[in-house]
Amino acid sequence: MEKIIEEKNQGTTLTLEKDQKNTRNLYIESYGCQMNFSDSEIVASILAQEGFNTTTSLEEADLVLVNTCSIREKAELTVRKRLEKFNAVKKTRPHIKVGVLGCMAERLKSKLLEEERIVDMVVGPDAYKDLPNLIQEIDEGRNAVNVILSKDETYGDVAPVRLNSNGVTAFVSITRGCDNMCTFCVVPFTRGRERSRDPQSIVHEVNELWEKGYREVTLLGQNVDSYLWYGGGLKKDFDAASAMQKATAVNFANLLALVAEAQPKIRIRFSTSNPQDMTLDVIETMANFKNICNYIHLPVQSGSDRILKAMNRLHTREEYFELIDNIRKILPDCAISQDIITGFPTETEEDHQDTLSLMEYVKYDFGFMFAYSERPGTLAARKLVDDIPEKVKKRRLNEVIDLQLKHSLHRTKQHLGKVEEVLIEGTSKKSELQWMGRNSQNTVVVFPKENYSVGEFVMVRIEDCTSATLLGKAVSYSENN
Repeated sequence: MEKIIEEKNQGTTLTLEKDQKNTRNLYIESYGCQMNFSDSEIVASILAQEGFNTTTSLEEADLVLVNTCSIREKAELTVRKRLEKFNAVKKTRPHIKVGVLGCMAERLKSKLLEEERIVDMVVGPDAYKDLPNLIQEIDEGRNAVNVILSKDETYGDVAPVRLNSNGVTAFVSITRGCDNMCTFCVVPFTRGRERSRDPQSIVHEVNELWEKGYREVTLLGQNVDSYLWYGGGLKKDFDAASAMQKATAVNFANLLALVAEAQPKIRIRFSTSNPQDMTLDVIETMANFKNICNYIHLPVQSGSDRILKAMNRLHTREEYFELIDNIRKILPDCAISQDIITGFPTETEEDHQDTLSLMEYVKYDFGFMFAYSERPGTLAARKLVDDIPEKVKKRRLNEVIDLQLKHSLHRTKQHLGKVEEVLIEGTSKKSELQWMGRNSQNTVVVFPKENYSVGEFVMVRIEDCTSATLLGKAVSYSENN
């Protein structure tokens, strides 16, 4: 639940410019969070060196890969249906090989390969560099599997291709794995322990993106605030590092400053934060650099201390309020969004009301809200009974959503009459005559095209709004161009 899952992107197929030397076609679909979509870019980059072009046509494919998510039951069910479809295609194209990547692959390797026999290859999230060897195995008629979790793999040396990109915004992965054992989350078991990527490789990737015309990057990790580079290795082993390693270590606030200084005209976002790990130096660094966006995704999951403890969230309600107060004090214009789970095991009406009252205190700009679904392999599945009726879960979820819509409208109204910088990302979905972009607070802004172009920063006067979108008119270019 820590990662944002955008429904409109689920099942997206990825394409890039064809290399005439490549003779085979890769069809790759992605499900789940931004980390999975970023990983798909890494996979396509590795396989491009192995003779594969990408295709959006299943009928042209020689290799079909599904990059999967185990966080939500819906995504897992969707993937199973897709795998059944891919196997049906095999009847007319028997040479096609099918593989599963990512979190679901690691968790269900035996079931997918041996029991159900619906895939040829299973590849965990730390084994993508082994893909050339695994493909050779399946080409020779053997099933192939590598789900070993790594202590040091960060893919820092793989320059990901930007697939289906708008050419303006890009994700840059900075950590892999997670050490926070939230009881509802399967990520620590499917992506392994937390390790950080060399900061210089991150800065190098951002510099290359700037040279290619990108104007915004999102630094990506399961928990970006706990980023810690001390020369390589797992974060949990930092205590055993040498005095020199500790003295020269780079934390997330340091990394933010390095990236912001390296490219002062590129906009910087990051996701996802964990309240227990976000420190004041991160917020102060955001305030010190104009090109770091005023937006923090800060999942709370519940407003009840009792439920937070059951979730193994290592912060209390009051500590969360203190963090919110510090953000508001240091960054008055900062937008804050949430993740909230309703119907977690043993959740009472009082617990639910605590969540609603927390939302009233914060008044989030927007959020990602889910009814709890038990995920096999998690601590909650092993130790807690899923005892809240679906009807109650959904009613509580609807109450949370209704309150969030009210707060979202309250927040968008605060932009009315202001002139704000917007980075143009593309044409509005509702009108060919309007551009769509986002302001620093990550709110979508729509305005007439006039003579402006994709990738430009423009100043837009906000004239109207809905709960999710700002409507306005461009008044000038930004000095950031």
